[in-house]
Amino acid sequence: MATTSTGRRTAGLFDIRTIIGGLLGVYGLVLTLMGAFGDTEESKTGGINANLWAGLGLLVVGLVFLAWARLRPVTVPAEKAPAEPAER
Repeated sequence: MATTSTGRRTAGLFDIRTIIGGLLGVYGLVLTLMGAFGDTEESKTGGINANLWAGLGLLVVGLVFLAWARLRPVTVPAEKAPAEPAER
């Protein structure tokens, strides 16, 4: 868990927005590269390079998720010390 400058603990890499943003970014990068350098298969999509446009869209959405997680981090409550057992 990461600690901010104010001493609060944040979820860091365990934040679901970071995981989703990273996955969308990886998939978007693969689709963008396939659309730019691979077989565009424009005959199947009516002349539109669907891989390129879908990849660019996924990259944008992935970056939005990562920026959201970075700008508004989830704070984790401080751990409480365990209570002392009562003497009998």
